Amino acid sequence: MHWQTLLQKSITQPAQLFAHFGLDPGDLYRVTEIYPMRINPYYLSLIKQPGDPLWRQAVPDSLELDDTVCMEDPLNEEDLSPVANLVHKYPDRALFLIHNQCAVYCRFCTRKRKVGTKDMPVSLKTINAGLKYLQQTPEIKDVLVSGGDPLLIDDSSLDFILSRIRAIRHIDIIRIGTRVPCTLPMRVTKKLAATIKRYHPVYINTHFNHPNEITPEAATACNRLADAGIPLGSQTVLLKGVNDDPEIIKRLMYKLLRLRVKPYYLFQTDMTKGTNHFRTPIAKGLEIMQSLIGHVSGMAVPTFAVDAPGGGGKIPLLPNYIEKMGSQLVFQNYCGMTCTYDNPCH
Repeated sequence: MHWQTLLQKSITQPAQLFAHFGLDPGDLYRVTEIYPMRINPYYLSLIKQPGDPLWRQAVPDSLELDDTVCMEDPLNEEDLSPVANLVHKYPDRALFLIHNQCAVYCRFCTRKRKVGTKDMPVSLKTINAGLKYLQQTPEIKDVLVSGGDPLLIDDSSLDFILSRIRAIRHIDIIRIGTRVPCTLPMRVTKKLAATIKRYHPVYINTHFNHPNEITPEAATACNRLADAGIPLGSQTVLLKGVNDDPEIIKRLMYKLLRLRVKPYYLFQTDMTKGTNHFRTPIAKGLEIMQSLIGHVSGMAVPTFAVDAPGGGGKIPLLPNYIEKMGSQLVFQNYCGMTCTYDNPCH
């Protein structure tokens, strides 16, 4: 089935979803009035039963309305937007939002406040304003094209935007942030891969959170992009009740490598309003990292990071291996054995 047909057949109302599983939608209409729902038939087919890890990622939960801890815009993107739908937080990088919809509306989304709603209008006017800002800001060397999901726009529109970005002489790197290799892999056609390939160097950061998302269809999508010479990374989010377990993360990281997707980040869940029930203690992430470092291939070890509230940027977090630092560094290795290293005094 064509990817656009699959999107059109998406479940967007609680009654549709619960008719599929034979359950009562309860008060979930109150949730979807604020935070929209979309689950396309492909991703729906991966949900084995209510409450499983993929259900939790895609199906609304009344807990979204009970969050009194988190904030609407935790990364302060609105105040860091010199023009609509473009965020300039780091000196040499910009985030360019070119679409306001996704193949699945993840319940933990950082832009939950506006993706899929009228509060995130994207038009030729906003895209041209973003391109103009990029053109007039020579310190920007790296552009992350995102959304919503930028790969849900048609091939010709994507080609137009990428060609305009690539024509800006001071921009060295184009990155695309997309979840469609996971949530709607049939969108990754040969034509799409060929379109992106024209604008190298292009990197794709995709997003897998659980081993059950690694399917033959996802493998085909990732392999098609890798065969086009596009380096792939995965930005996994640590989610309570989904993947907050060292063995689940290990399996996921190795499965990603088999698809030629490099584990890039393991993110602590952002403090986005409506997502507090997904957040885990930082200690859980450090425990998972300690289970990975030294115990699995270094290729399978992502960077555990928290994106600091208020626009502070990504801060890497590591288990504490250092016991003492002086003329000798005293530290533990991954097995807990004490080691030393002569520390140059100068």
